[in-house]
Amino acid sequence: MMDIKEAILSNYKAKVFKSRKDHILDLASGQSAISANSRAVPGIMTNRGCCYAGCKGVVVGPLKDACVITHGPIGCGFYSWGTRRNKARSDDYGRNFIQYCLSTDMQEPDIVFGGEKKLRQAITEAVTLFKPEHIMICSTCPVGLIGDDIHAVASWAEKEFGVKCLAFSCEGYKGVSQSGGHHIANNGLMKKLIGSDDISPIGRFPVNLLGEYNIGGDGWETERILKKIGYDVVCVFTGDSTAKAIEKSHRAHLNLVQCHRSINYVAEMMNKAFGIHWLKVNFVGLKATVKSLKDIAQFFGDSDLIARTDEVIEQELDAIKEEMDLLTERLNGRKAAIFVGGSRSHHYQELLKDLGVETVLAGYEFAHRDDYEGRKVIGEIKEDADSKNIESLIVEPDKRYKAILSEARYQELKETIDLENYQGMIKDMENGAFVVDDLNHYETIEFIRFLKPDVFFSGIKDKFVIQKAGVLSRQLHSYDYSGPYSGFNGAVIFGRDLLMGLKAPAWRMITPPWAVNDPPNNPEAYRDLKAPEGSQALESRESLANIKPIESDLSSEAQHA
Repeated sequence: MMDIKEAILSNYKAKVFKSRKDHILDLASGQSAISANSRAVPGIMTNRGCCYAGCKGVVVGPLKDACVITHGPIGCGFYSWGTRRNKARSDDYGRNFIQYCLSTDMQEPDIVFGGEKKLRQAITEAVTLFKPEHIMICSTCPVGLIGDDIHAVASWAEKEFGVKCLAFSCEGYKGVSQSGGHHIANNGLMKKLIGSDDISPIGRFPVNLLGEYNIGGDGWETERILKKIGYDVVCVFTGDSTAKAIEKSHRAHLNLVQCHRSINYVAEMMNKAFGIHWLKVNFVGLKATVKSLKDIAQFFGDSDLIARTDEVIEQELDAIKEEMDLLTERLNGRKAAIFVGGSRSHHYQELLKDLGVETVLAGYEFAHRDDYEGRKVIGEIKEDADSKNIESLIVEPDKRYKAILSEARYQELKETIDLENYQGMIKDMENGAFVVDDLNHYETIEFIRFLKPDVFFSGIKDKFVIQKAGVLSRQLHSYDYSGPYSGFNGAVIFGRDLLMGLKAPAWRMITPPWAVNDPPNNPEAYRDLKAPEGSQALESRESLANIKPIESDLSSEAQHA
């Protein structure tokens, strides 16, 4: 069998080959360093989102008590509205604004003459209609090009209406992907919200849940487990959360980081400013959830809390054991590929492993090298011009800084749990798997030809490309209207959805790429390919001729009528 990476890259022209070769790792070859967070090759169908999508669509959009106004064309606002399924219940005052798409709807005259007047009008209308305590302005590409001063407008709004107004200069072209938007959003929250409330009471074991956006209700399931054990969840960044909760988040004793890439900036800044330690957790998968819960209890070191943690874990596992055993029996031996954003490409490998499913390929849309290789490589990453577009805040210890742990206790914990450390995705992957950064449509289809996964987890931009190739695709950005997938109950829901998709009779109607006798431009690369024994898919075209059409129960007269 020829080298798969070489076969896929061989169809590229020299310039594209040079750009893409370091973004693909074959772990069987011993490679460990990957190229990431660089601009996508022009003309290639990348699945990335823009800087604006990272700021508004991911981080600040899920806040339910803030009016988030997109300053730009209506298409940008519509693109980031309602697609990620951030669920939220109304707050104590009945506010829940995330179902609204607020935009200045900039037109050609606004681009020519400026849109600040229209932004002031939009803020005035939002205050009149919704009476929010917080307004957030997210700018898109045209705003940055014409020079509207959204920060001056935000200052005007605060004086005019007495609301807290945050402006995010998150024009889509900044940075190389939506990762830049995460950074900008984190900076804004740190400068304007975090640390504003010292009055609200907190419990004995206060924690923040960072990088949880409540897709399909994930955050609710995670919060349920944490509260059942006895933790006080001060704030969730930012699924089903509020700006008011963020204001008091500096009073937590531990930050739980679920999605490293989107929120690590806040975790690090809160550590420097307030002394709050952070712990990388994963509540996707049974073993991962158990480990995370035990690590959190170990951080606090309270014997009753540790005992309660073990008790809750036992209760939760017993409740789902029978169905999980059945799902594992039916899914065991399947193969999966995963290409999504955040930390999901890492997290879901743990859940798939619980179900007996092997991950043969995983990659990120907008990761940095430390997301793949761990934070140990941060010092090796060279800052380029794109990175310099994003402000890096210089954070000093706040007057409320408090050492939660003694130095001796801190060093002891560092030896046993991943305190203020993330070891990256690669360390948990099998030796024969592939890691691909910024995967495109061409590479997606080629890897399907070679690796023949039974399911490819991805997003909406390539879901149907994958399914037209004869392979089930489940969205891990919106869960295809299902969820939650986190925690113990979420593992069962995920297993049901996966089994349902794989067993759908529709796959008998599709011919897989490897069953068609029409090799691509480089037939030598596919000489050794054949359908795997016991493959989920998919009969050849000849067998499709034997499928009988569905007979109607209607009489010919009724059909004619």
